[in-house]
Amino acid sequence: TPFLSLETFPWVERVEKIVPAVQGELDEVLSHRESLPNFQDISIDQASISNDDGWKTFFFLGYGFRSEANCRRCPETAALLDSIPGLVTGFFSILSPGKHLPPHRGPWRGVLRYHLALKVPEPASASGIKVGGEEAHWEEGKSLLFDDGYTHEAWNGTDGVRVVLFCDVLRPLRPPADQVNRALIKAISWSPFIQDARSRHEAWEKRVETLRWGTGN
Repeated sequence: TPFLSLETFPWVERVEKIVPAVQGELDEVLSHRESLPNFQDISIDQASISNDDGWKTFFFLGYGFRSEANCRRCPETAALLDSIPGLVTGFFSILSPGKHLPPHRGPWRGVLRYHLALKVPEPASASGIKVGGEEAHWEEGKSLLFDDGYTHEAWNGTDGVRVVLFCDVLRPLRPPADQVNRALIKAISWSPFIQDARSRHEAWEKRVETLRWGTGN
């Protein structure tokens, strides 16, 4: 099933109640949008689907690495992420006006993709995501859960910025498949690909450490 029932994860309802606090922190992040890294500048394999500055990220954690600086900048968001069982990755995914991510798919189905819509410009129907041929649209403050093992694409057809809290969460599996999946994710965390992404993010942090977060400057 491309899109899954939100009842798959009981914590979704609790997370949605914290949206206003996360949106407040997001507003501060977006005041520095020009300084944020393009996704492909951190994760180089994303260059196959984005080669401009239309898809920016603000990274919190993934595959065992945690951006302590960004978590301090957004403590409510960091606490929310820490409360999600089985979380593998978490970051703000920021699509600029008119940005389109062409069809692509995840490398394996050990995780499920979760989007918490934080900023959805009007008309909301002009932005969306298609997974396995099924189309959905983000609703501010609400969630989408899908299997990124299906071919999917996303677009922002508005004049505003669309932002979701983008998470990968362990797929619920029975033993021994669950143990195998967790071991694979741990192995991935030590792969050259993840280590390279970590180095690129740390380099970005050094470049922006002089920004006065919390002042709007």
